[in-house]
Amino acid sequence: MNILILGGGGREHAFCWKLSKSKIVNDIFIAPGNAGTSELGVNLDISVNDFLAIKEEVIKNKIEMVLVGPEDPLVNGIHDFFLSDKFLNSIPVIGPTKKAAMLEGSKDFAKKFMERNSIPTAKYATFDKRTIKEGHEFLNTLNPPYVLKADGLAAGKGVLIINDLAQAKTELSEMLVGKKFGSASEKVVIEEFLKGIELSCFLITDGESYLTLPLAKDYKRIGEGDTGLNTGGMGAVSPVPFVDESFLNKIDENIIKPTIKGLAQEKINYVGFIFIGLIKVQNSPYVIEYNVRMGDPETQVVLPRIKNDFGEILSSITSKEISKIKLEVDDKFATTVFAVSGGYPGSYEKGKKILNIDEIQDSNVFHAGTVSKGSNIYTNGGRVLAITSLEESFKEAINKSYKELKKINFDGMNYRKDIGFDL
Repeated sequence: MNILILGGGGREHAFCWKLSKSKIVNDIFIAPGNAGTSELGVNLDISVNDFLAIKEEVIKNKIEMVLVGPEDPLVNGIHDFFLSDKFLNSIPVIGPTKKAAMLEGSKDFAKKFMERNSIPTAKYATFDKRTIKEGHEFLNTLNPPYVLKADGLAAGKGVLIINDLAQAKTELSEMLVGKKFGSASEKVVIEEFLKGIELSCFLITDGESYLTLPLAKDYKRIGEGDTGLNTGGMGAVSPVPFVDESFLNKIDENIIKPTIKGLAQEKINYVGFIFIGLIKVQNSPYVIEYNVRMGDPETQVVLPRIKNDFGEILSSITSKEISKIKLEVDDKFATTVFAVSGGYPGSYEKGKKILNIDEIQDSNVFHAGTVSKGSNIYTNGGRVLAITSLEESFKEAINKSYKELKKINFDGMNYRKDIGFDL
């Protein structure tokens, strides 16, 4: 089959790489893609939210499946667009409908879903600009630090964790009245802070059955020791060493099963990936958030550990035969480390020439913010590329990722030197 992947980051390059090995996939198209995806398929210079241009390319290139990488087109209704179009409605879209995508598109929607389905999560309340006073009163009932979340999509930057009560109240006003995160913060969810260690759980579901993919842990902060500003992700590891069989069972019984059952009971038609951001508090899992797609950079450590034909897994989703798939997972450790532009996640410059990518032999280079010009590759984003290694132990894998990353160079290149420091 011909497949179209929407997106242009490291996650989409990892999808491309995995699908290029599938015996049922012929041609791969990526919109808009990056320098890495262009080596495995055909990049299409169109936005993930330009549904009419996507339709044109789907028809022209005889696309038989669409795999949606980022959340934006899902929250904007790409799946619904396909279902309502007579030329497209027979083409499967891997990614939920607009209603189902509200699990990520609205923090308030997700928290209410968890509440209705008895899924463990932090205590919370939601406020808008008319209820700021009540929001301040709710903050008075919590212990620091205070967690403020913009209700809508804010490109991963809409969560504030603040130690000072007065500052938390000021920030709440900034978000609701000052529109700090634009329309995303017209509503704000305030949560109690949960103390523990975070991890990422991934499912792929046809709406009835599901596969639990390998767990991963990512590192969001720009600075060593998890300090500084949040980023889109500076690195990831899989498997997660602190998760044993007993904790896995708790995740399955207390979180995964109630999530799938809740979606079915509420008649929320869900086809695609569910990313459950978890926190281990003492020895119990709690949900921090739902995402309606795979994570980035977690995809870069999850996919290399899956031994199955990924095209066949995706195909089983559309034919509702996923229950027949036996997931085969490599016992090896996968680690990925991101190289980012100088200044990121603040302002940064693009167009820096990247040197020595072709010297990486023993690890995978997954491109994110890159672009090809002639025979050279240049930076084209904040997170530029990730080096993923697969080895018998965590230490061997992470050492290899760092060793290979040191071969690459571009002006202003930065990366965290301590991915996995807390393991």
